[in-house]
Amino acid sequence: MKTPFDVLSDYERRSLAHVPGLPEQLDAPGLWRGVGYRIGGRRLASTFTEVVEILSLPQVTQVPGAQPWMLGLANVRGSLLPIVDLKQFLEGERTVLHEGQRILLVRQPGGDVAVLIDELYGQRSFHDQQQVSLEEAAGDGLIEGRYTHFIDRAYRIDGQPWGIFSLDRLARTPEFRQAAA
Repeated sequence: MKTPFDVLSDYERRSLAHVPGLPEQLDAPGLWRGVGYRIGGRRLASTFTEVVEILSLPQVTQVPGAQPWMLGLANVRGSLLPIVDLKQFLEGERTVLHEGQRILLVRQPGGDVAVLIDELYGQRSFHDQQQVSLEEAAGDGLIEGRYTHFIDRAYRIDGQPWGIFSLDRLARTPEFRQAAA
């Protein structure tokens, strides 16, 4: 008869012997994976490498003299983090705040920044055969205004257009980096 210690030792041994690959390391030609989310009426996805972390919206302190799309600063594990209303930056329309809202933590030169999204869908996978032209995506209203600078590719799943949104390009945009009004 095994003792509880023997059972735990066996779990540890088996756990250390098992080394799974990360989802993005799996070899699947023609498959793209990323984090899916919604901003306004648009379904977007960004690569796993661009999203450092996904968090609930923390308490935000407004910053006087900041751009309207800059919600303010939040203390996240002892670090001050700027929180940006991505919908307001891209569309000029303020996001309606609600419980359960999420922020995507994005690396940028000079420190991380958090962008507020309307809804998180989690991991999404897209196949090459689901890809649509940017012109077709623009016809669906997915790519217009400021979105044209950040979406390079689009897919259609179950009739819904999805844009691949570059958070890295967003973080390098001079206007985005200048949050002072």
